[in-house]
Amino acid sequence: MSIDGFSDALDKTTFDGTFVGNLSALTVDTDGRIAALSDRSSLFSLDAKTHQPVGVVQLADETGAALDSEALVVDRDGTRLITDETTPAIRRYDRAGTTIGRLPVPAPLLVAPTGRATKNLTFEGLTLQPGGRTLIASMEGALSGDTSDIVRFQTWRRHGSGQDFRLSEQYGYRVDTGLGVSEIAATVDGRLLVLERGYTSGVGNTVRLYLADPARATDTSGTENLTGQDGIRLVGKTLLADIGDCPSLGATAKQPQPNPLLDNIEGLAVTGHTPGGGLRLLLVSDDNQNAVQITRLYSLTARLPRRLS
Repeated sequence: MSIDGFSDALDKTTFDGTFVGNLSALTVDTDGRIAALSDRSSLFSLDAKTHQPVGVVQLADETGAALDSEALVVDRDGTRLITDETTPAIRRYDRAGTTIGRLPVPAPLLVAPTGRATKNLTFEGLTLQPGGRTLIASMEGALSGDTSDIVRFQTWRRHGSGQDFRLSEQYGYRVDTGLGVSEIAATVDGRLLVLERGYTSGVGNTVRLYLADPARATDTSGTENLTGQDGIRLVGKTLLADIGDCPSLGATAKQPQPNPLLDNIEGLAVTGHTPGGGLRLLLVSDDNQNAVQITRLYSLTARLPRRLS
């Protein structure tokens, strides 16, 4: 893993009267631009080369209420699948930002008391597997009754050629102590890039990027409590990089950080491939519209280990 550069050009800026910040997700749109999702109900379109905003759409739920919009997938027909961490929910939107449907969510993944999830620790990551038939959402935190360091990944499978995603397998994934899953992104071979992130007051952020493989994991959709018990195979993972170990490249921080390059990194997208087969990645930090945090874009190159047979 290598870091190629970073940019603070979007920090504390506005576009078309909308604050450019609170960015929680990135993906490549069907037109080649970068779609950047704010957790304050705004979806920006960024130029693929300059990463400057060229458009913005405002989002809402079916009643017109604001979202806690955390994760984003652009489907093959250009519609947007966007998570709302409040309930949680996954809704479909057209390019104009109009709601055109929503996906079913298993009852245990809903926020308590309806389900067993904790508020603000639900669907933080979302990705579509190669071929466009399997959608995966990652919970940021554990369900009540599960071991605190095991979170659930929920899948849906597309039936037919339309938009009909139906509930499918669910997997357990063990996070590092004190961290949560802030984003996932599929690779061409069906593995997952998993961004784990945490914050310690007075110390700063920890951000690690893992390569995870759900291929041999146990379907936990019928397992009430995940306690690390025998017989449950969790999603395997391999550390690709601790972002805090990257060269700082002259970056500065507005609050204590182990490395001034770090901030509250939440979004991750695969934007292309290198001639040698590496992945070009774009990451973004969520500044929470806070004076001591930064909206920062990071460009990295990842070379993945081969998949074990």
